[in-house]
Amino acid sequence: MKALSVKQPWAWAIIHGGKTIENRSRRTHFRGTIAIHASAQPRREWEFPTRAASPPSEDEWVLGAIIGFADLVDCVEQHRSEWFGGPFGYVLAKPRPLQTPVPCKGALGFWNVPPNVLRRCRV
Repeated sequence: MKALSVKQPWAWAIIHGGKTIENRSRRTHFRGTIAIHASAQPRREWEFPTRAASPPSEDEWVLGAIIGFADLVDCVEQHRSEWFGGPFGYVLAKPRPLQTPVPCKGALGFWNVPPNVLRRCRV
């Protein structure tokens, strides 16, 4: 299974906060279910769209772990979503949080979840 590492609080927003677009600098042709990995390093400066749910406080952020799954259904250059900032937006659907985050090391771009880590992921 492929995974995508995302800095907090954006990873939380994908799984719990209605973030349906993940902005990236590269196009992807991949479609399918991906694991959402919360990067070990959070984003210190961030701002959510005005109508978005507020994330938990920084001391509650999960870091360095797979926190859920989502379906990557499209890659777009334009989108009406308030989450879109381009240049490319990975359109995500059906977020599914894990019962318990599974610690693991992430990587840049898409990467393969090790089988032993994937076995520990329970939705």
